[in-house]
Amino acid sequence: MIVTETAYSLDPTSLLDSLAGTDNLLIIQDLDGVCMDLVRDPITRALDPAYLQAAHTLNGHVQVLTNGEHLGSRGVNGLVERAMGTARRCQEQGLYLPGLAAGGVQVQDRHGRISHPGISTEELAFLAAAPAWLNESLKQLLQQAPYQLADSDIERLLASSVLDNRVSPTLNLNAFHHHWPDQPVLYARLQADGAGLLQGLLEAAAAQGLAQSFFVHYAPNLGRDAGGRERLRPAQGSAAGTTDLQLMLRGAVKEAGVLVILNRYYGQRTGTYPLGEAFNVRQAPASLDALLQLAVERFDPRHMPRLVGVGDTLTSSPALADDGRTHWLRGGSDRGFLTLVQALGKAFGQDNRVLYVDSSQGEVQRPGVDAAYLRDHPQAPWPALDGITDARDPLRLNTLFADGPRQYVAFFGELARARQPR
Repeated sequence: MIVTETAYSLDPTSLLDSLAGTDNLLIIQDLDGVCMDLVRDPITRALDPAYLQAAHTLNGHVQVLTNGEHLGSRGVNGLVERAMGTARRCQEQGLYLPGLAAGGVQVQDRHGRISHPGISTEELAFLAAAPAWLNESLKQLLQQAPYQLADSDIERLLASSVLDNRVSPTLNLNAFHHHWPDQPVLYARLQADGAGLLQGLLEAAAAQGLAQSFFVHYAPNLGRDAGGRERLRPAQGSAAGTTDLQLMLRGAVKEAGVLVILNRYYGQRTGTYPLGEAFNVRQAPASLDALLQLAVERFDPRHMPRLVGVGDTLTSSPALADDGRTHWLRGGSDRGFLTLVQALGKAFGQDNRVLYVDSSQGEVQRPGVDAAYLRDHPQAPWPALDGITDARDPLRLNTLFADGPRQYVAFFGELARARQPR
């Protein structure tokens, strides 16, 4: 039976009891801002060993879905190894986090075995060269007006900002936002210039015959325009807006990753892969409606798990249309996959849940949940969720973790302990 809630819940107690008693359960969760605080430089992140042990206990019932990566100097696997011991121990005991990274093109099992299905050697070569190009281009930009930074500042900022991810090279602007706390206009200028650099990468790819290979992902963003391109969230005053600009492979969107995860889940549980054993995000349909339709057509309802989607990156901003009416620009890296989790629940008659973790208390500026207002106004909560969701948002968040990743990690650990005898 589907349970429809009329108010947002700040207390996960009943949810814990419900999930503890669900046999066929699959949690799909983001990482940064969900199980660890958002930080200016990803290399400084840390994972709680208790969280990793809980994920190990929940083996088969949890998959990660992140735009970050498993591999590399800023990859999650390094965080796992630092928290749990040597790489050998993590491999032998299956302590790595299973699931999809780089938007879905980097697949990993719990023993750290990784594959990159659907990527050509030409695409990999272009991606490998992108960080050095970004580094040099940004360096030249910062030496010129209006920035004219000292060489020592440039080198320090570049070290934190150009992320040499293997299949999702990224320009992270957080360090610049903190470097210019009293110069928002200068930061906004760099945000626009940074977007120009990523556009330059797309043009370079096109010149090499890779025009259909990549797109630019903005985090956070304001959804997509009519052409399917993500809208950058401009910096406004002290608000940083978009801070991460990623060169991503076409198809590497989290909502497509949900189908890959489900396909692998069915294969491991039933021995049959409904979408084929080699199915990957680059073969998935582009729209949410088409993804949902494919799931309805190919997944046997008898084996569909109860899904729980967990994320922290959602945006909702009012804007004036040409006719003078207010409409909403809704985006965020987690919106697509959480929306699909919700839609799959309705289509398959499952009590799927969407959980939101307030990551605003970390080092990266994000809209936060006003928990006190929410408790006092349970039937009119929208001012408490300003910038995150709105009254007409079709995505409904069932449970809010207003105290951030620490609260979610504690909940996750309790769930693992409650399910341990199973």
